[in-house]
Amino acid sequence: MTSANTPRTLLGGLTPAQFLSQHWQKSPLLIRGALPDFVSPLEPDDLAGLACEEGIEARLVEENGPDKAWQVSHGPFDDETFSRLPTSGWSLLVQAVDHYVPEVAELLEAFDFVPSWRLDDVMVSYAPPGGSVGAHVDQYDVFLLQVSGKRRWQLGGSPGDKASLIPGIDLRILENFSVEAGQEWVLEPGDMLYLPPGVAHHGVSESEDCMTFSIGFRAPSADEVVTSYADYIGEQLGDSQRYGDADLQPPLDVGELDDQAIARVRDLLLSAIDRPEQMAQWFGRAMTQPKYLDQVVPAESATTPEDLRASLERGEQLVRSPGSRFAWRRQDDARATLFVDGDAVVCDPALARYLAAKSLIDADVLAYPDSERVLAALLDSGSLSGIDDEE
Repeated sequence: MTSANTPRTLLGGLTPAQFLSQHWQKSPLLIRGALPDFVSPLEPDDLAGLACEEGIEARLVEENGPDKAWQVSHGPFDDETFSRLPTSGWSLLVQAVDHYVPEVAELLEAFDFVPSWRLDDVMVSYAPPGGSVGAHVDQYDVFLLQVSGKRRWQLGGSPGDKASLIPGIDLRILENFSVEAGQEWVLEPGDMLYLPPGVAHHGVSESEDCMTFSIGFRAPSADEVVTSYADYIGEQLGDSQRYGDADLQPPLDVGELDDQAIARVRDLLLSAIDRPEQMAQWFGRAMTQPKYLDQVVPAESATTPEDLRASLERGEQLVRSPGSRFAWRRQDDARATLFVDGDAVVCDPALARYLAAKSLIDADVLAYPDSERVLAALLDSGSLSGIDDEE
């Protein structure tokens, strides 16, 4: 990992520390020549091919669709779908391309100035001239990397939650959008635009074969956090803790919910949820949940630690399964929790750190205590696989 105080071309010459303090979740940043030598590992036809496959999340947005304006269709598509499209005014978006194209996944290594568990996926969009998905707001951080062609980006400030949306369509397109002064640029290949959450933006293709990679980040809503944590902590608590009122006094009115009753239930609730280590265990599981649960497929047969050691010593390697997510948290000097794909395993802190940082694992891992047991469990769960299994 590069030092937090080393300037990066990717960040327009800023150091990671400067970028995080000045722009992350604060203000947009245009970066000319962020990745000047980047060559796209896929062509528009490759993207269309992915959009035709079962199980891959793809959308087609047509500003003037056959049935209505701003029509959205969901994949899988077929050749007939693409052959009927006009020469302008539409966009193809494919989610999580990094899960299917290893060379796209490698791009994420450049964003190591943000915790890896915050990364969501790389969405790839293609559009002919005039292609767009309308002016909208995202509630997460995103880096928009121009890969081929040109795209004009316009920013319109932060309209907030009460912004009016165009009614009657399947997209959250802003009904009113005005470009802020000085907030309009044409991005060419290698240029990148960072946007914090809540910034209204509108991107329109200006050339043939316009492809943009959107590197997005996970940002669970308060609703998702409360619901998920409540489910998790509820499973841990059981039903032994209950509302109690040993301090009860004769009521002034038998039907009133008085302040003392509300204070008691508040205390019960706070004592149930204010558990830092339980919260850490839940958060590690929540933030490593795969984007698509069916991508992590358990092995058909169990792996023995002895066989695993022998394989690694012969020079075989292990790799993370596409879409798998790793993170770790130290418990003490001797133990850590390794979070993988929504589950957790206790192991040596150095091993947890190694596995959370490495996407390709070789015999070096055997130097860590109990590594064979942990790796065997991850192979059996489907979070790791052998190189040969990736075909």
